[in-house]
Amino acid sequence: MDATAVFHISTPTTLALAIIALWLGYRINHWLPLLHRYNIPPAVSGGIPISALVALTELLSGWELRFELALRDLLLIAFFSTIGLSSRLRQMLEGGRALAIMLGLAVIFLVFQNLLGTTLALLVGESPLYGLIGGSISLAGGHGTALTWGQLFEEHFGLDNASTLGLTFATAGLITGGLVGGPVAAFLIRRHKLSPETTEHELPHMEASGKTIYQIELNSLLTAVLLIALCFALGSSVYDWLSDLGMRLPAFLTAMFLGIVLANLLDLAKVWVDPRPIQLIGDLSLQLFLGMSLISLPLLSLQGALGAISLVMLMQALLIALFTVWLVFPLLGRNYDAACIGAGFIGMGLGATPVGIANMNALTSRFGPSPKAYLVIPLLGAFFIDIANATLVQLLLGFEMFNP
Repeated sequence: MDATAVFHISTPTTLALAIIALWLGYRINHWLPLLHRYNIPPAVSGGIPISALVALTELLSGWELRFELALRDLLLIAFFSTIGLSSRLRQMLEGGRALAIMLGLAVIFLVFQNLLGTTLALLVGESPLYGLIGGSISLAGGHGTALTWGQLFEEHFGLDNASTLGLTFATAGLITGGLVGGPVAAFLIRRHKLSPETTEHELPHMEASGKTIYQIELNSLLTAVLLIALCFALGSSVYDWLSDLGMRLPAFLTAMFLGIVLANLLDLAKVWVDPRPIQLIGDLSLQLFLGMSLISLPLLSLQGALGAISLVMLMQALLIALFTVWLVFPLLGRNYDAACIGAGFIGMGLGATPVGIANMNALTSRFGPSPKAYLVIPLLGAFFIDIANATLVQLLLGFEMFNP
């Protein structure tokens, strides 16, 4: 077989491997209490070994293993639809102040992130443009932003392998964000003896043969599926309409907005909707999304400049951890919501919004719910931080030092 042959892994197989990764992650966290104690998401602890196995297979066989991820993207939309359907106007008003604070803090952090990346690049005698790639372009921006700016740097500034390096940093950021966010937030929760202010809806269950069986009424489950389907359909229409106007928003963001509208309209009409099936569908969608994302990490892209990448990621992780403990947590009120938002901010600032959601999910599954965090981080990560990041990079490129 040709050394560059592409082997496609079908959607059912991808889904099966994602479930296996989640099961493996739960077992690893059980075998290694330290991972459970510091709230490392099971998708991370189980997904990385499987993605490593995929990378080893590619290395030995010469194949390129390509996962079919269309279902993963739909699961993300389903999850954010449930976030919207679980949101109420009071919570949104409470989260508005936190979102405004986080937006300001995110802009400040992006400056520090690029300052650190640029300083490290100059110290090793490289172009400061590499510092931007090892800064907010790849970390806060993610794979898409890294590829876009990397190609621009290659074409206009003659920066060798900028795209490849950007994708490598983005991959390393995903892993680092999942490993750092939970421990930092768990430290804050334990040190300040924090607990959630709200209680989460618990699914009624019974014990049978040592297993927990949850009971949900079929009509309530069908209602939840209908509402999520409406978020998909109406959100898609709004997405197309905004695209025609030149506004590019993530598809899951419009679905979440439609969920918020539907939930509050039903409240005004005094129509009661059982929240428990919505919660269950959201949990299932998120876990499967994370599992599929982690097993498909391109770990082979990390080979090569592993030492330099490790140093940069260590410094960037230390920076965002200190920023979260000293600025984010105090300014948001030193409460449980602030700790959960901090975990999401670390995952988002080093990797991507779903990593931040995974960090928060690991915390809330153990310590209790934080509705405010699930409103602030998706909005910040899906929309505001991308605009701030792009604007900042454009401003930095106007400085003489970034123009060789």
